[in-house]
Amino acid sequence: MSLLVVGSVAFDNVRTPHGEAAEILGGAATYFSVAASWFTPVRVVAVVGEDFAETHLQVFRDRGIDTTGLERAAGRTFRWRGEYTGDMNEARTIETQLNVFEAFAPRIPAAYLESEYVFLGNIDPVLQFHVRQQLPRARLVALDSMNYWITGKLDDLKRTLAAVDVLVINEGEAKMLSGHSNLKRAATTIRELGPQTLVFKRGEYGATLFTQDSVFSAPAFPLDMVKDPTGAGDTFAGGFMGQLAKTGDLSEANLRRALDRMRPVLARLAGA
Repeated sequence: MSLLVVGSVAFDNVRTPHGEAAEILGGAATYFSVAASWFTPVRVVAVVGEDFAETHLQVFRDRGIDTTGLERAAGRTFRWRGEYTGDMNEARTIETQLNVFEAFAPRIPAAYLESEYVFLGNIDPVLQFHVRQQLPRARLVALDSMNYWITGKLDDLKRTLAAVDVLVINEGEAKMLSGHSNLKRAATTIRELGPQTLVFKRGEYGATLFTQDSVFSAPAFPLDMVKDPTGAGDTFAGGFMGQLAKTGDLSEANLRRALDRMRPVLARLAGA
């Protein structure tokens, strides 16, 4: 079934204890859509600049991803520069160049309006809410966010949370959003805001799924060495939503199965 992602396409500059990579294709919508494309057809809405070459576009085409909604604007593509140290559970942002992403106002093509499964990537909650309003027939809408929006646009984020079904965020963000250090209490508080299914990403400890009826945890896939975890969370979300869209099954059992689908793939990517 149709799966739509709205988010960022970027060029990343990454440094880890194992090396550096410059101007590599990244962004939440990129990682998400490529991962999800292994399960189901994917549509992407994002913005890129004049420096986005045919070779970059081919990455999406090679996976059969529909790029009708990939807008090209005058200027440079969004860029992020970051560094991982220590256990590499969290990146330190060195520089962000929003470029064309600064004025990004998602426009949903007419052909995308019947999308049944939607993932709202980590962008301004005002834009996320605007997209959600354009897709009233969506069967399942999931959302990602981050500490920047939790501290800077909490009221807008809460309005958007009230309009979605699933929230996918990391453990620290869940504690920040809820005001609780205990994950179970955090889940109870966040579910009162709207989304009834919660997925808390926990880095090396895997991920935990909270629903109305149960709690389920999937461990991380063990690795001898992690070289670059960039995009792991977005890749995980792509696998999770891809499984749900592929099967059309929103049962408790399939939510658990979806949580576990991307572990081996993530392990190979992080260790590459």
